[in-house]
Amino acid sequence: MKYRFVALLILLFIACSTLPKHESPIIRIKGSDTMFLLTRHWAEQYMREHPNTSVYVQAGGTGTGTVALAKGEVDICTASRPLRPDEVHLLAEKFGTVGIAFLVAKDAISIYLHPKNPVKDLSLDQLKSIYTGKFTNWKQLGGTDQPILLLNRMPNSGTYVYFQEHVLGGEDYRADAKTLPTTTAIVRMVEKNVNAIGFGGIGYESPDMHCSVNGIEPTLENVMDNRYPITRYLYFYTINTPRGYVKNFIDWVLGAEGQAIVRQEGYFPIWNAR
Repeated sequence: MKYRFVALLILLFIACSTLPKHESPIIRIKGSDTMFLLTRHWAEQYMREHPNTSVYVQAGGTGTGTVALAKGEVDICTASRPLRPDEVHLLAEKFGTVGIAFLVAKDAISIYLHPKNPVKDLSLDQLKSIYTGKFTNWKQLGGTDQPILLLNRMPNSGTYVYFQEHVLGGEDYRADAKTLPTTTAIVRMVEKNVNAIGFGGIGYESPDMHCSVNGIEPTLENVMDNRYPITRYLYFYTINTPRGYVKNFIDWVLGAEGQAIVRQEGYFPIWNAR
């Protein structure tokens, strides 16, 4: 009887040790460089409030995020533009779905200028002329007689694509523009060079680098009312309708606390939470 009892305990121990262990939820996010700091802030605060959930955030550009989503490597793709037809086709071909989009914030594409640059306002036509190479000297724009140092993002950037479509009217960028890998790198270069110009999400610039466009500053009121001419939405994309812990995270981002973080990071909430 004694041996039977010991054998039973051993069997119970083996059975319990082979049961599947409970794994903490992991949410993987990849995509827009513009949204990186914002998404990282969301992730950090969410994990503080939900310590059993891990949220991993990577940048690399909207195009990189859509590829990762199509490969099933991430739960959420962050995007600073709507998905292109070829990206939607890729999702449909692999998963039989065109993806689910969530508007999570509003952004003003800011034009970064050095604080000592006397030019403080540019029209959309002037921006197009600068980035297509028609204007190459600040003197042509009322500034000093100095060549324009043109800074640009990588082609896999959603901001690069959006700016080309909505400001350049689909025309090609000037070929000799200096290409930098991140928005942060562009801001740092403008800070160091009075003749530089760059563009990117408004959350990355310091207040004294603002440049008005068509005479309109990218303020909260102007962006929320769509008066500022380069305003866009920022997106989360998932393959299917999210469930469980992914849904919980997205719901939190769209709620009052998540949208308050949008303002803290220098972006604009999807509803006017002032």
